[in-house]
Amino acid sequence: MNRRDAFRALMGFAAASPLVAEEGLLGPVNAHEFEEIAKRKLHKLAYDFIAGGVEDELTLRANRAAYERWDLVPRVMTDVSQVDTSSEILGVKVPAPILVAPTGGKNLVLPNAESIVARACANSKTLFCTGSGAERAVEDDSSVNWWSNTIGQPSRQAAQGYARRIEDRGARAITVTVDNQYQSNRDRNNRNRFDYGYMVTGVPRPGENVQPANPARAAMWQPHTPNLTWDYIGWLKSAVNLPVILKGILSPEDAELAVKHGADGIIVSNHGGRQLDGVIATIDALPDVVDAAGGKAPVLMDGGIRRGSDILKALALGAKAVLVGRPPLWGLAAFGQAGVERVLWMLGAELKISMALAGKANLASIDRKLVRRRPWG
Repeated sequence: MNRRDAFRALMGFAAASPLVAEEGLLGPVNAHEFEEIAKRKLHKLAYDFIAGGVEDELTLRANRAAYERWDLVPRVMTDVSQVDTSSEILGVKVPAPILVAPTGGKNLVLPNAESIVARACANSKTLFCTGSGAERAVEDDSSVNWWSNTIGQPSRQAAQGYARRIEDRGARAITVTVDNQYQSNRDRNNRNRFDYGYMVTGVPRPGENVQPANPARAAMWQPHTPNLTWDYIGWLKSAVNLPVILKGILSPEDAELAVKHGADGIIVSNHGGRQLDGVIATIDALPDVVDAAGGKAPVLMDGGIRRGSDILKALALGAKAVLVGRPPLWGLAAFGQAGVERVLWMLGAELKISMALAGKANLASIDRKLVRRRPWG
């Protein structure tokens, strides 16, 4: 597909879309514009919870800014009349290396949102990583390929029981979030008096007063998994025949330990800038983690993905695939299931045209020679 054909396909998709009537001739044409629509539609409590980071939001901004430090070095005079973005990730075939990341607070956007996003992923033939409501999310659609995300269970017995339960439900892998030891200090939520009970009940309706948060559910020192250790991987793997993937690795030393203790995959992540502020941007952490894993486990990445060219840079630096968190939620808030599907389609289409213009006809041809880090700024 050349640039003109890709543009025509994009225009044809937009012209046929039911979203057009609501947002003009073309509607939103990139993930940023979906966020603008979502911001208008969402309650401020919900928007700030999803969009915000921790404290001064240094890492939140760094995740996006870091992509500007990596330049693409395209090749020319290669045949890109056909571009193949398909991939296989731990035994699951996907049309593009784009997964939906586990994100909390979907019910702040719409009731039963976990199931809505699951159906969108099934229609898009992509993997859905879910952190809450996994069993409900797949009840309506057995075609969903999903990974179940956990932040840890308090005992070996509980961890193994959880693993067996989600394997029986059809999960294709277990992801373990390892950077969520305590509830972080999020200024936007504190300022909005955000009560974490809203994540179950939904936010107050327009016009309703926001009551001060229940201190037991808003305290930043609330423990999640302060005692999580490397033994946890073994607990899970001894109970089920599922890959175990660690999400939240930034240090190459931790990548080496993850492989040593049997992790089947690694996700380079800083929790979307929502845990410890001031940590390294994920695209900058990625190359060293890939090198430390040494090909013994696939490395994926999340954080700040908004364009197909962002995905291409991550793939060039060694990522097997990327996970996107906020963009599908902006699509969900803007247009429900159709919005999620369009965001995923758009990112896939942008990746394909970026590969074509970079002279890469398939994922196997992408390597580190495609990117160069600027020595300044």
